[in-house]
Amino acid sequence: MFSFFKKKKKEPEINSSTDVNSSVVSSASIEQENLDSNINTITLNESNIDNTAESKIENAENIAVNINMDLTRDSKNGWFSRLKSGLSKTRKKINSLFRIIGIDENWLDELEETLLLSDVGVKATNKIMMNLRDYVKKYQPSGEELKDILKKQICSMIKPLEKSLNIGNSPTVIMMIGVNGAGKTTSIGKLCQHLKRYNQSILLAAGDTFRAAASEQLQAWGERNNVHVVSNSGDAASVAFDAIQSGIAKKNDVVIIDTAGRLPTQNHLLDELKKIKRVSEKSLNQPLHEIILVIDGNTGQNALQQIKAFNECVGLTGIIVTKLDGSAKGGIIAALSQECPVPIYFIGVGESVDDLQIFNAQSFVDALFDDV
Repeated sequence: MFSFFKKKKKEPEINSSTDVNSSVVSSASIEQENLDSNINTITLNESNIDNTAESKIENAENIAVNINMDLTRDSKNGWFSRLKSGLSKTRKKINSLFRIIGIDENWLDELEETLLLSDVGVKATNKIMMNLRDYVKKYQPSGEELKDILKKQICSMIKPLEKSLNIGNSPTVIMMIGVNGAGKTTSIGKLCQHLKRYNQSILLAAGDTFRAAASEQLQAWGERNNVHVVSNSGDAASVAFDAIQSGIAKKNDVVIIDTAGRLPTQNHLLDELKKIKRVSEKSLNQPLHEIILVIDGNTGQNALQQIKAFNECVGLTGIIVTKLDGSAKGGIIAALSQECPVPIYFIGVGESVDDLQIFNAQSFVDALFDDV
């Protein structure tokens, strides 16, 4: 769920980073019960935002918007189908193991190996297998019964990673970081599309001053979403500073800062990232609200190293996992929950603007295990 909070204009104060609130999205009703003089709680269906709702959003002095979306099933060519397709190799391997009559130690060893090869990681795999072995000794379950236990255990493990992007400041400043090729700039464009649907005014900062045509790519996404892009001939930190100042002056709801892709082993580039953060916070006169790392779902255990390094460098508030429609093994999210429990805001399953979806643990586990 996105949570948007528009407030009366006041001088910025030094405070801690904005908390993230959990949610996931799909309802079609506008609830107006328990309204007081200051707060309207509205539940919107993305496909049916009428003029009355838009008027309330624009005119109410203080508004809380909760948006719900059904992430469990969709059309044949929808995002859930693409996620299932991307995880099909892992799903087929796991499901084939459970088509058995008896469960013994050799079978448990094979399941353990499958989990490790699916990027679940040593720590998460050990925890899962310890619980499964105990369950087998006590109850002698069938394969399908044990599969249900495994599903519930993985869902419980990754459920705490469900968090939503909180938009509550004016402007809310988001810095996007990641390695080259993770899909950072594309994710920015898709995030703009999400925010624009709920009447959020957005400003983009073209802070990737290294990659050829990076500014032009961001400009193209800006034009596609009717969003202004700030760029200049200076370094990335100066671009971020100018964008935040412009966002404050224009009273934008959100300012998103693009940054150049960099490896977590490139210390001089990590130092530049620290500079961008430091200068941005000086411009904002408070800590950045969101620092989001974009990781490629196909990079497996290497993603954990990225998360650890970037988190140590600038302090992450959330993650976007992209390219889960490809050959991703999927287990990296379970590994992340045990080794680097940074909230996952979105997962990406394709190239269209609608393919960036809020992370939902149950839907992800269903895609990983269910044939239908």
